Amino acid sequence: MALLPTNLDMDVLRALVIAMEHGGFARAAERLGRTQSAISLQMKKLEEQVGQPLFRKAGRTVALTDAGDLLLGYAHRIVALNDEALSAARGRAMDGTVRVGFPQDLAERWLPAVLGSFHRAHPRIHVEAQVGRGRELRERVAQGSLDLALAFGEIGGNPAAPASATATLAHLPVAWVAPGGFRADPETPLPLALLDAPCMFRQHGIDRLDGGGRPWRITFTSPSLSGLWAAVEAGLGVTIRTPLGLPETLAILGSRYGLPELGSVPLELHRAPSAANPAVDRLHGILAESLAAVLRDAGAQ
Repeated sequence: MALLPTNLDMDVLRALVIAMEHGGFARAAERLGRTQSAISLQMKKLEEQVGQPLFRKAGRTVALTDAGDLLLGYAHRIVALNDEALSAARGRAMDGTVRVGFPQDLAERWLPAVLGSFHRAHPRIHVEAQVGRGRELRERVAQGSLDLALAFGEIGGNPAAPASATATLAHLPVAWVAPGGFRADPETPLPLALLDAPCMFRQHGIDRLDGGGRPWRITFTSPSLSGLWAAVEAGLGVTIRTPLGLPETLAILGSRYGLPELGSVPLELHRAPSAANPAVDRLHGILAESLAAVLRDAGAQ
């Protein structure tokens, strides 16, 4: 008679995901309302179930072994599928319309998967999605024409003073972006590929170049981020953006190129004060949760 496979404990897998997302067992304990020793015991149980060491010492903290990193990927998928199944079973009767806005940086890779998952769990909720720039998305939320919006705040804005209906999810580095192998010649004007004005990133980069006395010239403009990425990939110029949604063919330019530092920009989740219904509540929570891995990969703080 064949032995039955071991069933991994869902609570333990969720604790693993939270610990790795939030920087260790102590923070996972805070999030889950448990003691740190209880989380450590759960991780020891997980190692016993897997039959492999999952953690290694990394200074004063712990890091994942290769086996642990592999398991973490599966844990994310298992926990997400569990939550989606519960949402589908509990929330199919939920209906209504949610109007939500997104920056272009999230529209191509992340947005379809998140909205697809939400639709499968809540097929009776109609989602109206708009893609736009930060200022216009924030204005639409304030005017009530959008219920929710993920949008960039102001570069260098005060992270301690968001509006009451705004959650700051992370602060992302603003950087110079160029194709691989780019060389900056300080003796010639810096070629810039930029979004059409008005654009916060465009103006910020130009202001920093002017402040540092660095000559520049605009070699390409585009109304869309996909067009901008294509131009930069073709070598038409350097652009200014965050690492969020950065194509693999492009690279962040480091300080060795002599370009001015650009600081950071908050990524905010805005909600209209009048948007008070279960459908908006559910999508609001899913957006905040689903961005964790994306923001970690983008170097968010």
